[in-house]
Amino acid sequence: MKDRTEHDAMGEVEVPGEAYFGAQTQRAAENFPVSGLTLQPVFLRSLALIKRCAAQTNSSLGRLARELAGPVIQAAREVYAGRHMDQFIVDVFQTGSGTSTNMNMNEVLAGRANEIISGTRGGKSPVHPNDHVNMGQSSNDVFPSAIHIAAVTALQTDLLPALELLRESLSRKADDFADIRKPGRTHLQDAVPVTLGLEFGGYASQIQNAIGRLLVSRSDMLLLAVGGTAVGSGMNAHPDFAPAVIRLIAEESGSPFCETNNHFAAQAAQDPAVAMSGALKTLAVSLIKIANDVRWLGSGPRCGLGEIQLPALQPGSSSMPGKVNPVLPEAVLQAAAQVIGNDCTVTLAGQAGSFELNTMMPVMAYNLLQSIELLASVSALFARRCIDGITADRERCASMVEKSLSLAACLVPHIGYDEAAMVSRRAYETGKTIRETVLEEKIVSKEQAEKLFSGMLT
Repeated sequence: MKDRTEHDAMGEVEVPGEAYFGAQTQRAAENFPVSGLTLQPVFLRSLALIKRCAAQTNSSLGRLARELAGPVIQAAREVYAGRHMDQFIVDVFQTGSGTSTNMNMNEVLAGRANEIISGTRGGKSPVHPNDHVNMGQSSNDVFPSAIHIAAVTALQTDLLPALELLRESLSRKADDFADIRKPGRTHLQDAVPVTLGLEFGGYASQIQNAIGRLLVSRSDMLLLAVGGTAVGSGMNAHPDFAPAVIRLIAEESGSPFCETNNHFAAQAAQDPAVAMSGALKTLAVSLIKIANDVRWLGSGPRCGLGEIQLPALQPGSSSMPGKVNPVLPEAVLQAAAQVIGNDCTVTLAGQAGSFELNTMMPVMAYNLLQSIELLASVSALFARRCIDGITADRERCASMVEKSLSLAACLVPHIGYDEAAMVSRRAYETGKTIRETVLEEKIVSKEQAEKLFSGMLT
């Protein structure tokens, strides 16, 4: 198709003939060739859902003619289903209110609606992107609402199921390894024995706690700013518009969205998104702990701890034949690092609320949603391709417990701390075990030694 001429308040703009979008989107594409990054499909689908529910509501309130509302609703359904994603071309790094993305959506839906009605793509007649598609709305209330809907959707459909999968995998290993004694470690030094099952049970508990934090943060994200329009006052929106739109959004999404109790706070500040990002960061920190422990426990195969074996997934070195690396834990570490960085960006963006509007919402949306996507993907992979395939080296665990100098702790109630410390030192200097030392020095009888160590070694 040949280029066509579109118009906006600033004059004429040439847009590609095949485009559904119009002048304002084209200007934004030319003004912001920053990164090549665009907002994620889950965000665009959430924005389309708002537009569809708004058109339905405005039609039912008698504000939007049915012959115009129907094509807008159809166009929005198509975007919600994943169609026309190539039409959303505005860079993440744009105007801080997200107006360019909001107008990109308005123009695409109007352009597609006009095609449905007249066979001619684009334009402002009979469906106008501002007057009809954006009726009762502003970028300032719609964009933060789309952030909330997208984040809740991604959390429910992707991240929470992935975390439950990981928690279950870790819990199964906790049960499988419940009877395997091994050295505990504090400060990276030998400590009194634990079971491998207790360690994996701790990891499972970390993930369960992370799920709880995310559910707490989700509660505030269920509050939507729709209806506040430009500054939170609701100017130009029908009094019944917000509750009706949000009710439709809740029905379609399956999540209990409701209207915010204060539109000024919901638009001027983005505290719920900052809080959710904080919960995601905490999850990332938990995953770092778990992934690091797993790769250390599986280090070797001959010169490391070697208490567990990780699944061998791929050759580990281009120069050292036979080397196999802990690639899944390393992927987890990198994804978690990105999430922690994203949280810093979301935090800084959250500070960008001045008076009645936050002006760093697009980058906040992108980073928040990327964090959810990364954590969902890497958690599921970690469960399926690493944790599920872990096996334990029972003999090595038992041998390392026997050699641990921390077994001297069981002597403290019988000979005191200081004498137990001297036993530990003599065992270290002679290269003998604590058991061998106390028996050779006749500190306790063989029967007493068996009783003392049995709780730690069996």
